[in-house]
Amino acid sequence: MTLPNEMTGGEALARALIAHGAGPMFGMGGFQLLPFYDAARRLGLNHHLINDERCAVFAADAYAKVSGRVGLVDATLGPGATNLVTGLVEALNAGSPLVAVVGDAQRDHAGKNMTQETDQVSILRPACKALIRVEAVHRIPEAVARAFAVATSGRPGPVVVDVPEDVCHGLHGFAEADFAADEAHARAPGLRCRPSSEAVEIAADLLARAARPLMLCGGGVHISRAAEEVTRLAEACAIPVAHTLTGKGAVACTSDLNAGLFGRYDRIANAMIEDSDCLLVVGCKLGEIATKRYTVPAPGKTVIHLDIVAEEMGRTYAPTVKLWGDARAGLRDLRHALAGTAEAQRDRRADWIAAVPQKMAKWREEVGDRLHSDETPVHMARLITELNRALPDDGYLIADGGFAAHWGGLLFDTKRAARQFVPDRGFASIGYGLPGAMGAQLAAPEAQVVGLTGDGGFNMVLGELETARRMGLPVTVIVVNNAASGYVKALQHLMYGEGAYQSSDLAETDYAAVARAMGCQGLRVEAPGDLAGALAEAFAERSRPSVIDVMVTRDPARMLPAVDNRAVQVKKGDRVA
Repeated sequence: MTLPNEMTGGEALARALIAHGAGPMFGMGGFQLLPFYDAARRLGLNHHLINDERCAVFAADAYAKVSGRVGLVDATLGPGATNLVTGLVEALNAGSPLVAVVGDAQRDHAGKNMTQETDQVSILRPACKALIRVEAVHRIPEAVARAFAVATSGRPGPVVVDVPEDVCHGLHGFAEADFAADEAHARAPGLRCRPSSEAVEIAADLLARAARPLMLCGGGVHISRAAEEVTRLAEACAIPVAHTLTGKGAVACTSDLNAGLFGRYDRIANAMIEDSDCLLVVGCKLGEIATKRYTVPAPGKTVIHLDIVAEEMGRTYAPTVKLWGDARAGLRDLRHALAGTAEAQRDRRADWIAAVPQKMAKWREEVGDRLHSDETPVHMARLITELNRALPDDGYLIADGGFAAHWGGLLFDTKRAARQFVPDRGFASIGYGLPGAMGAQLAAPEAQVVGLTGDGGFNMVLGELETARRMGLPVTVIVVNNAASGYVKALQHLMYGEGAYQSSDLAETDYAAVARAMGCQGLRVEAPGDLAGALAEAFAERSRPSVIDVMVTRDPARMLPAVDNRAVQVKKGDRVA
Protein backbone atom coordinates (compact mmCIF):
# COMPACT_ATOMS: atom_id res chain seq x y z
CA MET A 1 0.00 0.00 0.00
CA THR A 2 1.44 3.37 -1.04
CA LEU A 3 0.48 6.12 1.37
CA PRO A 4 0.50 9.88 0.77
CA ASN A 5 3.10 11.91 2.67
CA GLU A 6 0.30 13.30 4.79
CA MET A 7 -3.36 12.46 5.13
CA THR A 8 -6.31 13.80 7.05
CA GLY A 9 -7.60 12.15 10.16
CA GLY A 10 -10.71 11.30 8.17
CA GLU A 11 -8.66 9.34 5.64
CA ALA A 12 -6.84 7.59 8.46
CA LEU A 13 -10.26 6.56 9.83
CA ALA A 14 -11.28 5.12 6.48
CA ARG A 15 -7.99 3.29 6.01
CA ALA A 16 -8.12 1.83 9.52
CA LEU A 17 -11.66 0.54 8.98
CA ILE A 18 -10.72 -1.01 5.65
CA ALA A 19 -7.69 -2.67 7.26
CA HIS A 20 -10.08 -4.32 9.72
CA GLY A 21 -12.17 -5.78 6.90
CA ALA A 22 -14.94 -3.21 7.06
CA GLY A 23 -18.27 -4.42 5.76
CA PRO A 24 -21.21 -2.16 4.93
CA MET A 25 -21.36 1.09 6.87
CA PHE A 26 -24.41 3.28 7.40
CA GLY A 27 -24.44 6.95 8.25
CA MET A 28 -25.44 10.52 7.57
CA GLY A 29 -22.59 12.95 7.12
CA GLY A 30 -21.91 16.44 8.41
CA PHE A 31 -19.06 18.92 8.25
CA GLN A 32 -17.10 17.29 11.08
CA LEU A 33 -16.64 14.02 9.16
CA LEU A 34 -16.34 15.38 5.59
CA PRO A 35 -12.69 14.25 5.21
CA PHE A 36 -13.80 10.73 6.19
CA TYR A 37 -16.57 10.77 3.58
CA ASP A 38 -14.17 12.02 0.93
CA ALA A 39 -11.74 9.22 1.76
CA ALA A 40 -14.57 6.66 1.75
CA ARG A 41 -15.37 7.75 -1.83
CA ARG A 42 -11.77 7.59 -3.01
CA LEU A 43 -10.83 4.35 -1.25
CA GLY A 44 -14.03 2.43 -1.99
CA LEU A 45 -15.29 1.99 1.56
CA ASN A 46 -18.71 0.29 1.41
CA HIS A 47 -20.76 3.19 2.79
CA HIS A 48 -24.48 3.96 2.49
CA LEU A 49 -26.53 7.03 3.32
CA ILE A 50 -29.28 6.28 5.83
CA ASN A 51 -32.34 8.44 6.46
CA ASP A 52 -32.26 8.13 10.26
CA GLU A 53 -29.24 7.37 12.40
CA ARG A 54 -31.20 5.08 14.73
CA CYS A 55 -31.98 2.91 11.71
CA ALA A 56 -28.28 2.92 10.84
CA VAL A 57 -27.54 1.18 14.13
CA PHE A 58 -30.47 -1.23 13.70
CA ALA A 59 -29.16 -2.22 10.26
CA ALA A 60 -25.60 -2.59 11.55
CA ASP A 61 -26.85 -4.58 14.55
CA ALA A 62 -28.71 -7.10 12.38
CA TYR A 63 -25.73 -7.32 10.03
CA ALA A 64 -23.52 -8.16 13.02
CA LYS A 65 -26.00 -10.71 14.42
CA VAL A 66 -26.28 -12.58 11.14
CA SER A 67 -22.65 -12.35 9.96
CA GLY A 68 -20.80 -12.25 13.27
CA ARG A 69 -18.71 -9.44 11.82
CA VAL A 70 -18.49 -5.93 13.24
CA GLY A 71 -21.35 -3.64 12.26
CA LEU A 72 -20.37 -0.08 11.34
CA VAL A 73 -22.15 3.27 11.62
CA ASP A 74 -21.21 6.92 11.64
CA ALA A 75 -22.94 10.12 12.69
CA THR A 76 -22.20 13.78 12.90
CA LEU A 77 -22.20 15.67 16.18
CA GLY A 78 -25.27 16.63 18.19
CA PRO A 79 -28.54 15.23 16.82
CA GLY A 80 -26.68 12.72 14.69
CA ALA A 81 -24.92 11.38 17.77
CA THR A 82 -27.97 11.40 20.03
CA ASN A 83 -30.08 9.64 17.40
CA LEU A 84 -27.77 6.63 17.83
CA VAL A 85 -28.68 6.03 21.47
CA THR A 86 -31.63 3.62 21.10
CA GLY A 87 -29.80 1.42 18.61
CA LEU A 88 -26.61 1.43 20.66
CA VAL A 89 -28.46 0.21 23.75
CA GLU A 90 -30.05 -2.57 21.65
CA ALA A 91 -26.56 -3.67 20.60
CA LEU A 92 -25.16 -3.26 24.13
CA ASN A 93 -27.86 -5.40 25.75
CA ALA A 94 -27.90 -7.95 22.92
CA GLY A 95 -24.12 -8.38 22.73
CA SER A 96 -23.70 -7.19 19.12
CA PRO A 97 -20.22 -6.11 17.98
CA LEU A 98 -20.49 -2.57 16.57
CA VAL A 99 -18.18 0.38 15.99
CA ALA A 100 -19.73 3.84 15.69
CA VAL A 101 -17.62 6.75 14.42
CA VAL A 102 -19.06 10.02 15.69
CA GLY A 103 -17.96 13.52 14.81
CA ASP A 104 -17.63 16.06 17.62
CA ALA A 105 -17.08 19.78 18.06
CA GLN A 106 -13.87 21.58 17.08
CA ARG A 107 -11.88 21.62 20.30
CA ASP A 108 -10.69 25.24 20.07
CA HIS A 109 -14.31 26.39 20.10
CA ALA A 110 -16.03 23.66 22.12
CA GLY A 111 -18.26 24.97 24.87
CA LYS A 112 -18.98 28.26 23.07
CA ASN A 113 -22.43 27.37 21.73
CA MET A 114 -21.26 25.88 18.47
CA THR A 115 -24.03 24.76 16.16
CA GLN A 116 -25.55 21.43 17.26
CA GLU A 117 -23.08 21.06 20.12
CA THR A 118 -24.03 19.08 23.22
CA ASP A 119 -22.21 16.99 25.80
CA GLN A 120 -22.60 13.94 23.58
CA VAL A 121 -19.81 11.99 25.28
CA SER A 122 -21.81 11.96 28.51
CA ILE A 123 -24.97 11.00 26.62
CA LEU A 124 -23.38 8.18 24.62
CA ARG A 125 -21.12 6.65 27.28
CA PRO A 126 -23.78 4.62 29.15
CA ALA A 127 -25.25 3.45 25.81
CA CYS A 128 -22.09 1.62 24.69
CA LYS A 129 -19.55 -0.87 25.94
CA ALA A 130 -16.76 1.70 25.64
CA LEU A 131 -16.32 5.25 24.36
CA ILE A 132 -12.94 6.16 22.90
CA ARG A 133 -12.32 9.86 22.35
CA VAL A 134 -9.52 10.63 19.91
CA GLU A 135 -7.46 13.61 21.02
CA ALA A 136 -4.68 13.47 18.40
CA VAL A 137 -4.65 12.72 14.68
CA HIS A 138 -1.81 10.23 14.92
CA ARG A 139 -3.76 8.07 17.41
CA ILE A 140 -6.69 7.35 15.06
CA PRO A 141 -5.46 3.90 13.90
CA GLU A 142 -4.81 2.96 17.52
CA ALA A 143 -8.32 4.04 18.51
CA VAL A 144 -9.95 2.03 15.71
CA ALA A 145 -7.92 -1.08 16.56
CA ARG A 146 -8.91 -0.72 20.19
CA ALA A 147 -12.56 -0.28 19.24
CA PHE A 148 -12.61 -3.52 17.23
CA ALA A 149 -10.83 -5.40 20.05
CA VAL A 150 -13.32 -4.25 22.70
CA ALA A 151 -16.34 -4.74 20.43
CA THR A 152 -15.50 -8.41 19.78
CA SER A 153 -14.11 -9.52 23.17
CA GLY A 154 -15.97 -10.98 26.15
CA ARG A 155 -19.63 -10.28 25.61
CA PRO A 156 -19.47 -8.24 22.39
CA GLY A 157 -20.96 -4.79 22.23
CA PRO A 158 -20.93 -1.35 20.59
CA VAL A 159 -17.93 0.95 20.85
CA VAL A 160 -18.11 4.66 20.05
CA VAL A 161 -15.08 6.42 18.55
CA ASP A 162 -15.60 10.14 19.18
CA VAL A 163 -13.60 12.28 16.74
CA PRO A 164 -13.42 16.08 17.17
CA GLU A 165 -13.68 18.14 13.98
CA ASP A 166 -10.10 19.37 14.13
CA VAL A 167 -8.78 15.81 14.56
CA CYS A 168 -10.75 14.58 11.54
CA HIS A 169 -9.62 17.54 9.39
CA GLY A 170 -6.05 17.56 10.77
CA LEU A 171 -3.02 16.17 8.94
CA HIS A 172 -0.40 13.57 9.87
CA GLY A 173 2.17 11.46 8.03
CA PHE A 174 1.26 7.83 8.70
CA ALA A 175 3.37 4.76 8.00
CA GLU A 176 1.97 1.56 6.50
CA ALA A 177 2.56 -0.26 9.79
CA ASP A 178 0.19 2.13 11.54
CA PHE A 179 -2.75 0.40 9.87
CA ALA A 180 -1.95 -3.14 10.97
CA ALA A 181 -5.07 -5.03 12.10
CA ASP A 182 -5.59 -8.17 14.19
CA GLU A 183 -7.77 -10.47 12.07
CA ALA A 184 -9.11 -12.11 15.23
CA HIS A 185 -11.13 -8.99 15.97
CA ALA A 186 -12.86 -8.75 12.59
CA ARG A 187 -15.72 -10.83 14.04
CA ALA A 188 -17.06 -11.99 17.38
CA PRO A 189 -16.01 -13.71 19.48
CA GLY A 190 -12.50 -12.41 18.87
CA LEU A 191 -11.21 -14.42 21.83
CA ARG A 192 -12.54 -17.51 23.59
CA CYS A 193 -11.99 -18.62 27.18
CA ARG A 194 -12.93 -21.94 28.79
CA PRO A 195 -14.57 -22.65 32.15
CA SER A 196 -12.34 -24.17 34.80
CA SER A 197 -11.84 -27.91 34.54
CA GLU A 198 -13.01 -28.33 38.14
CA ALA A 199 -16.33 -26.62 37.44
CA VAL A 200 -16.79 -28.64 34.23
CA GLU A 201 -16.19 -31.86 36.16
CA ILE A 202 -18.83 -30.98 38.76
CA ALA A 203 -21.33 -29.93 36.08
CA ALA A 204 -20.71 -33.09 34.06
CA ASP A 205 -21.33 -35.24 37.11
CA LEU A 206 -24.67 -33.52 37.78
CA LEU A 207 -25.74 -33.93 34.14
CA ALA A 208 -24.64 -37.57 34.00
CA ARG A 209 -26.73 -38.45 37.05
CA ALA A 210 -29.82 -36.52 35.93
CA ALA A 211 -32.85 -38.45 34.68
CA ARG A 212 -34.59 -35.48 33.05
CA PRO A 213 -32.04 -32.81 32.06
CA LEU A 214 -33.01 -29.85 29.90
CA MET A 215 -30.92 -27.19 28.15
CA LEU A 216 -32.13 -23.59 28.23
CA CYS A 217 -30.40 -21.61 25.47
CA GLY A 218 -30.26 -17.85 25.08
CA GLY A 219 -28.79 -15.48 22.52
CA GLY A 220 -25.28 -16.11 23.83
CA VAL A 221 -25.37 -19.42 21.96
CA HIS A 222 -25.48 -17.53 18.68
CA ILE A 223 -22.99 -14.86 19.72
CA SER A 224 -20.56 -17.71 20.39
CA ARG A 225 -21.52 -19.54 17.16
CA ALA A 226 -22.28 -22.53 19.38
CA ALA A 227 -25.46 -23.98 17.83
CA GLU A 228 -23.56 -26.92 16.40
CA GLU A 229 -22.14 -27.75 19.83
CA VAL A 230 -25.60 -27.47 21.42
CA THR A 231 -26.90 -29.99 18.91
CA ARG A 232 -23.95 -32.35 19.40
CA LEU A 233 -24.30 -32.38 23.19
CA ALA A 234 -28.09 -32.71 23.02
CA GLU A 235 -27.91 -35.64 20.61
CA ALA A 236 -25.02 -37.38 22.37
CA CYS A 237 -26.60 -37.28 25.83
CA ALA A 238 -30.35 -37.13 25.04
CA ILE A 239 -30.92 -33.63 26.43
CA PRO A 240 -33.91 -31.68 25.07
CA VAL A 241 -33.39 -28.01 24.27
CA ALA A 242 -35.65 -25.04 24.99
CA HIS A 243 -34.80 -21.50 23.96
CA THR A 244 -35.46 -17.83 24.55
CA LEU A 245 -36.58 -15.45 21.80
CA THR A 246 -32.95 -14.72 20.90
CA GLY A 247 -31.87 -18.33 21.42
CA LYS A 248 -34.22 -19.75 18.80
CA GLY A 249 -32.19 -21.93 16.43
CA ALA A 250 -29.89 -23.27 19.15
CA VAL A 251 -31.15 -26.53 17.67
CA ALA A 252 -33.31 -26.67 14.57
CA CYS A 253 -36.92 -25.98 15.55
CA THR A 254 -37.88 -28.96 13.38
CA SER A 255 -35.66 -31.27 15.46
CA ASP A 256 -37.18 -33.85 17.79
CA LEU A 257 -34.91 -32.36 20.47
CA ASN A 258 -36.61 -28.97 20.31
CA ALA A 259 -38.90 -28.06 23.21
CA GLY A 260 -39.53 -24.56 21.85
CA LEU A 261 -39.78 -21.20 23.52
CA PHE A 262 -39.79 -20.96 27.31
CA GLY A 263 -40.80 -18.15 29.64
CA ARG A 264 -43.70 -15.73 29.17
CA TYR A 265 -44.89 -17.53 26.04
CA ASP A 266 -44.25 -21.24 25.53
CA ARG A 267 -45.54 -24.40 23.89
CA ILE A 268 -44.37 -27.26 26.12
CA ALA A 269 -41.14 -25.93 27.59
CA ASN A 270 -42.34 -24.46 30.88
CA ALA A 271 -43.93 -27.74 31.91
CA MET A 272 -40.72 -29.57 31.00
CA ILE A 273 -38.70 -27.12 33.10
CA GLU A 274 -40.96 -27.95 36.03
CA ASP A 275 -40.42 -31.69 35.48
CA SER A 276 -36.67 -31.44 34.88
CA ASP A 277 -34.19 -32.46 37.57
CA CYS A 278 -31.19 -30.62 36.06
CA LEU A 279 -31.17 -27.45 33.94
CA LEU A 280 -28.20 -26.43 31.82
CA VAL A 281 -28.53 -22.70 31.08
CA VAL A 282 -26.32 -21.59 28.18
CA GLY A 283 -25.70 -17.99 27.15
CA CYS A 284 -28.91 -16.77 28.75
CA LYS A 285 -29.34 -13.87 31.18
CA LEU A 286 -32.59 -15.33 32.60
CA GLY A 287 -34.29 -11.96 32.33
CA GLU A 288 -37.93 -11.00 32.75
CA ILE A 289 -39.37 -12.47 29.54
CA ALA A 290 -37.36 -15.71 29.70
CA THR A 291 -38.37 -16.35 33.31
CA LYS A 292 -42.01 -15.24 33.07
CA ARG A 293 -41.34 -12.39 35.48
CA TYR A 294 -38.85 -14.44 37.52
CA THR A 295 -41.15 -17.39 38.23
CA VAL A 296 -39.56 -19.93 35.84
CA PRO A 297 -37.67 -22.03 36.89
CA ALA A 298 -39.24 -22.54 40.29
CA PRO A 299 -36.90 -22.10 43.27
CA GLY A 300 -34.72 -25.01 44.28
CA LYS A 301 -33.86 -26.40 40.86
CA THR A 302 -30.41 -27.80 40.09
CA VAL A 303 -29.06 -25.23 37.65
CA ILE A 304 -25.76 -25.22 35.76
CA HIS A 305 -25.16 -21.77 34.25
CA LEU A 306 -22.65 -21.31 31.40
CA ASP A 307 -22.00 -17.69 30.44
CA ILE A 308 -19.19 -15.45 29.21
CA VAL A 309 -20.22 -12.69 31.65
CA ALA A 310 -19.57 -13.79 35.21
CA GLU A 311 -21.89 -11.25 36.82
CA GLU A 312 -24.91 -12.56 34.89
CA MET A 313 -24.74 -15.84 36.78
CA GLY A 314 -26.79 -15.45 39.94
CA ARG A 315 -28.31 -12.08 39.00
CA THR A 316 -31.84 -13.53 38.84
CA TYR A 317 -31.38 -17.20 39.80
CA ALA A 318 -28.68 -18.72 42.00
CA PRO A 319 -27.02 -21.56 40.05
CA THR A 320 -25.72 -24.75 41.59
CA VAL A 321 -22.62 -24.55 39.37
CA LYS A 322 -21.17 -21.56 37.52
CA LEU A 323 -19.31 -22.22 34.27
CA TRP A 324 -17.57 -18.97 33.39
CA GLY A 325 -16.48 -19.03 29.78
CA ASP A 326 -17.35 -19.06 26.11
CA ALA A 327 -20.49 -21.06 25.29
CA ARG A 328 -18.98 -23.08 22.44
CA ALA A 329 -15.82 -23.93 24.36
CA GLY A 330 -17.77 -24.78 27.51
CA LEU A 331 -20.24 -27.03 25.71
CA ARG A 332 -17.41 -28.84 23.96
CA ASP A 333 -15.69 -29.47 27.29
CA LEU A 334 -18.94 -30.77 28.78
CA ARG A 335 -19.51 -33.08 25.82
CA HIS A 336 -16.01 -34.53 26.13
CA ALA A 337 -16.44 -34.96 29.89
CA LEU A 338 -19.73 -36.83 29.36
CA ALA A 339 -18.57 -38.95 26.42
CA GLY A 340 -17.79 -42.03 28.52
CA THR A 341 -21.34 -42.28 29.88
CA ALA A 342 -23.24 -40.87 26.88
CA GLU A 343 -24.67 -44.19 25.73
CA ALA A 344 -25.92 -45.02 29.22
CA GLN A 345 -27.47 -41.56 29.49
CA ARG A 346 -29.32 -42.02 26.20
CA ASP A 347 -30.66 -45.40 27.32
CA ARG A 348 -31.80 -44.05 30.69
CA ARG A 349 -33.53 -41.04 29.12
CA ALA A 350 -35.23 -42.80 26.23
CA ASP A 351 -38.73 -42.03 27.51
CA TRP A 352 -37.84 -38.44 28.46
CA ILE A 353 -36.45 -37.60 25.02
CA ALA A 354 -39.15 -39.50 23.11
CA ALA A 355 -41.84 -37.48 24.88
CA VAL A 356 -40.66 -34.19 23.36
CA PRO A 357 -41.96 -34.66 19.79
CA GLN A 358 -45.08 -36.34 21.21
CA LYS A 359 -45.82 -33.33 23.41
CA MET A 360 -45.11 -30.97 20.53
CA ALA A 361 -47.44 -32.90 18.19
CA LYS A 362 -50.17 -32.81 20.81
CA TRP A 363 -49.72 -29.04 21.21
CA ARG A 364 -49.96 -28.52 17.45
CA GLU A 365 -53.13 -30.59 17.35
CA GLU A 366 -54.68 -28.58 20.18
CA VAL A 367 -53.94 -25.23 18.52
CA GLY A 368 -54.46 -26.39 14.94
CA ASP A 369 -57.61 -24.33 14.51
CA ARG A 370 -55.53 -21.18 15.08
CA LEU A 371 -52.48 -22.26 13.08
CA HIS A 372 -54.70 -23.00 10.07
CA SER A 373 -57.45 -20.48 10.72
CA ASP A 374 -59.49 -19.27 7.74
CA GLU A 375 -60.90 -16.31 9.65
CA THR A 376 -60.81 -12.79 8.24
CA PRO A 377 -59.05 -10.55 9.15
CA VAL A 378 -56.02 -12.83 9.18
CA HIS A 379 -55.08 -14.58 12.41
CA MET A 380 -51.43 -14.05 13.39
CA ALA A 381 -50.97 -17.79 13.90
CA ARG A 382 -52.04 -18.44 10.28
CA LEU A 383 -49.64 -15.74 9.05
CA ILE A 384 -46.66 -17.36 10.80
CA THR A 385 -47.77 -20.82 9.63
CA GLU A 386 -47.74 -19.64 6.01
CA LEU A 387 -44.36 -18.02 6.54
CA ASN A 388 -43.00 -21.29 7.94
CA ARG A 389 -44.14 -23.04 4.76
CA ALA A 390 -42.82 -20.43 2.34
CA LEU A 391 -39.47 -19.37 3.76
CA PRO A 392 -36.57 -21.48 2.44
CA ASP A 393 -34.39 -23.47 4.81
CA ASP A 394 -31.69 -20.78 4.64
CA GLY A 395 -34.13 -17.86 5.02
CA TYR A 396 -34.17 -15.27 7.82
CA LEU A 397 -36.99 -13.72 9.81
CA ILE A 398 -36.14 -10.36 11.38
CA ALA A 399 -38.75 -9.46 14.00
CA ASP A 400 -39.60 -6.05 15.37
CA GLY A 401 -39.95 -5.51 19.10
CA GLY A 402 -42.97 -6.54 21.16
CA PHE A 403 -45.89 -7.91 19.16
CA ALA A 404 -43.94 -9.20 16.15
CA ALA A 405 -41.10 -10.71 18.20
CA HIS A 406 -43.42 -12.58 20.55
CA TRP A 407 -45.63 -14.08 17.84
CA GLY A 408 -42.56 -14.94 15.76
CA GLY A 409 -40.71 -16.32 18.75
CA LEU A 410 -43.60 -18.58 19.69
CA LEU A 411 -44.55 -19.90 16.25
CA PHE A 412 -41.75 -19.40 13.73
CA ASP A 413 -39.65 -22.52 13.13
CA THR A 414 -36.04 -22.35 12.00
CA LYS A 415 -35.18 -25.34 9.86
CA ARG A 416 -31.50 -25.37 10.78
CA ALA A 417 -29.44 -24.98 13.94
CA ALA A 418 -28.48 -21.37 13.28
CA ARG A 419 -29.44 -17.79 14.03
CA GLN A 420 -32.17 -17.34 11.44
CA PHE A 421 -34.69 -15.67 13.73
CA VAL A 422 -33.39 -12.22 14.67
CA PRO A 423 -35.56 -10.20 17.08
CA ASP A 424 -34.42 -6.94 18.67
CA ARG A 425 -34.70 -8.10 22.25
CA GLY A 426 -31.72 -6.20 23.65
CA PHE A 427 -33.90 -3.12 24.10
CA ALA A 428 -37.15 -4.40 22.55
CA SER A 429 -37.76 -1.08 20.80
CA ILE A 430 -40.03 -0.98 17.77
CA GLY A 431 -38.93 0.15 14.32
CA TYR A 432 -36.33 -2.62 13.88
CA GLY A 433 -38.11 -4.78 11.29
CA LEU A 434 -37.23 -2.89 8.10
CA PRO A 435 -33.68 -1.67 8.87
CA GLY A 436 -32.90 -4.99 10.56
CA ALA A 437 -33.97 -6.83 7.42
CA MET A 438 -31.69 -4.55 5.39
CA GLY A 439 -28.69 -5.38 7.56
CA ALA A 440 -29.46 -9.10 7.47
CA GLN A 441 -29.79 -9.01 3.67
CA LEU A 442 -26.34 -7.44 3.39
CA ALA A 443 -24.93 -10.16 5.64
CA ALA A 444 -26.64 -12.92 3.59
CA PRO A 445 -27.13 -11.41 0.11
CA GLU A 446 -28.40 -14.60 -1.55
CA ALA A 447 -30.84 -15.53 1.21
CA GLN A 448 -34.51 -14.70 1.45
CA VAL A 449 -34.88 -12.16 4.25
CA VAL A 450 -38.24 -11.21 5.77
CA GLY A 451 -38.84 -8.37 8.19
CA LEU A 452 -41.92 -8.74 10.41
CA THR A 453 -43.17 -5.46 11.85
CA GLY A 454 -46.30 -3.84 13.16
CA ASP A 455 -47.86 -0.82 11.53
CA GLY A 456 -46.70 1.36 14.43
CA GLY A 457 -43.10 0.23 14.06
CA PHE A 458 -43.25 0.57 10.28
CA ASN A 459 -44.55 4.14 10.59
CA MET A 460 -41.38 5.04 12.49
CA VAL A 461 -39.01 3.96 9.74
CA LEU A 462 -40.90 4.34 6.47
CA GLY A 463 -38.11 6.52 5.11
CA GLU A 464 -35.77 3.56 5.00
CA LEU A 465 -37.82 2.06 2.18
CA GLU A 466 -36.07 4.67 0.05
CA THR A 467 -32.71 3.46 1.37
CA ALA A 468 -33.52 -0.17 0.68
CA ARG A 469 -34.76 0.65 -2.85
CA ARG A 470 -31.69 2.79 -3.56
CA MET A 471 -29.50 -0.12 -2.51
CA GLY A 472 -31.52 -2.64 -4.53
CA LEU A 473 -32.14 -4.86 -1.51
CA PRO A 474 -34.75 -7.59 -2.15
CA VAL A 475 -36.05 -7.68 1.41
CA THR A 476 -39.67 -8.58 2.08
CA VAL A 477 -41.35 -6.58 4.84
CA ILE A 478 -44.58 -7.94 6.31
CA VAL A 479 -46.60 -5.21 7.98
CA VAL A 480 -49.00 -6.57 10.59
CA ASN A 481 -51.74 -4.03 10.07
CA ASN A 482 -54.22 -3.73 12.93
CA ALA A 483 -54.54 0.07 12.80
CA ALA A 484 -53.24 0.25 16.34
CA SER A 485 -50.28 0.18 18.62
CA GLY A 486 -51.41 -3.38 19.09
CA TYR A 487 -49.40 -4.48 22.08
CA VAL A 488 -50.35 -1.43 24.12
CA LYS A 489 -54.01 -1.69 23.10
CA ALA A 490 -54.09 -5.37 24.07
CA LEU A 491 -52.60 -4.58 27.47
CA GLN A 492 -55.08 -1.75 28.02
CA HIS A 493 -57.85 -4.23 27.23
CA LEU A 494 -56.48 -6.78 29.69
CA MET A 495 -56.04 -4.29 32.51
CA TYR A 496 -58.96 -1.89 32.10
CA GLY A 497 -61.55 -3.68 29.96
CA GLU A 498 -63.17 -3.27 26.58
CA GLY A 499 -63.25 0.27 25.22
CA ALA A 500 -60.73 1.64 27.72
CA TYR A 501 -58.17 2.63 25.10
CA GLN A 502 -56.06 5.75 25.15
CA SER A 503 -53.63 6.86 22.43
CA SER A 504 -53.33 3.36 20.97
CA ASP A 505 -55.25 3.65 17.69
CA LEU A 506 -53.71 4.51 14.32
CA ALA A 507 -55.28 5.72 11.09
CA GLU A 508 -56.16 2.98 8.64
CA THR A 509 -53.36 3.02 6.07
CA ASP A 510 -52.75 1.09 2.87
CA TYR A 511 -49.05 0.31 3.25
CA ALA A 512 -48.96 -1.54 -0.07
CA ALA A 513 -49.93 1.70 -1.80
CA VAL A 514 -47.30 3.57 0.22
CA ALA A 515 -44.68 1.06 -0.91
CA ARG A 516 -45.65 1.40 -4.55
CA ALA A 517 -45.50 5.18 -4.29
CA MET A 518 -41.90 4.78 -3.07
CA GLY A 519 -40.91 2.58 -6.01
CA CYS A 520 -41.18 -0.75 -4.19
CA GLN A 521 -43.46 -3.72 -4.75
CA GLY A 522 -46.60 -3.41 -2.64
CA LEU A 523 -49.05 -6.26 -1.94
CA ARG A 524 -52.13 -6.18 0.26
CA VAL A 525 -53.60 -9.28 1.93
CA GLU A 526 -57.07 -9.24 3.45
CA ALA A 527 -57.86 -12.99 3.45
CA PRO A 528 -55.69 -15.87 4.70
CA GLY A 529 -56.01 -17.75 1.42
CA ASP A 530 -54.04 -14.96 -0.28
CA LEU A 531 -51.00 -15.21 1.99
CA ALA A 532 -49.17 -17.96 0.11
CA GLY A 533 -49.50 -16.20 -3.23
CA ALA A 534 -48.37 -12.86 -1.81
CA LEU A 535 -45.31 -14.44 -0.20
CA ALA A 536 -44.39 -16.21 -3.45
CA GLU A 537 -44.76 -12.97 -5.42
CA ALA A 538 -42.68 -11.02 -2.94
CA PHE A 539 -39.94 -13.66 -2.79
CA ALA A 540 -39.72 -13.70 -6.59
CA GLU A 541 -38.84 -9.97 -6.67
CA ARG A 542 -35.04 -9.78 -6.33
CA SER A 543 -34.27 -6.25 -7.51
CA ARG A 544 -36.15 -4.10 -4.98
CA PRO A 545 -37.97 -4.32 -1.64
CA SER A 546 -41.47 -5.77 -1.29
CA VAL A 547 -44.04 -4.80 1.32
CA ILE A 548 -46.89 -7.18 2.19
CA ASP A 549 -49.60 -5.30 4.06
CA VAL A 550 -51.55 -7.94 6.02
CA MET A 551 -54.91 -7.08 7.60
CA VAL A 552 -55.06 -8.77 11.00
CA THR A 553 -57.64 -8.75 13.75
CA ARG A 554 -58.72 -5.43 15.26
CA ASP A 555 -59.97 -7.23 18.39
CA PRO A 556 -57.55 -6.29 21.20
CA ALA A 557 -58.60 -9.36 23.19
CA ARG A 558 -56.95 -11.53 20.53
CA MET A 559 -53.79 -9.61 19.72
CA LEU A 560 -51.39 -11.17 22.21
CA PRO A 561 -49.77 -14.57 21.52
CA ALA A 562 -52.16 -17.01 23.20
CA VAL A 563 -52.90 -19.64 20.58
CA ASP A 564 -53.61 -22.24 23.24
CA ASN A 565 -56.12 -20.02 25.07
CA ARG A 566 -53.93 -19.59 28.15
CA ALA A 567 -54.57 -16.13 29.55
CA VAL A 568 -51.65 -13.75 29.82
CA GLN A 569 -51.57 -12.76 33.46
CA VAL A 570 -51.36 -9.00 33.82
CA LYS A 571 -52.16 -7.05 36.94
CA LYS A 572 -52.10 -3.37 37.65
CA GLY A 573 -48.56 -2.10 38.03
CA ASP A 574 -47.05 -4.72 35.73
CA ARG A 575 -44.84 -3.65 32.86
CA VAL A 576 -45.05 -6.05 29.95
CA ALA A 577 -42.51 -5.68 27.14
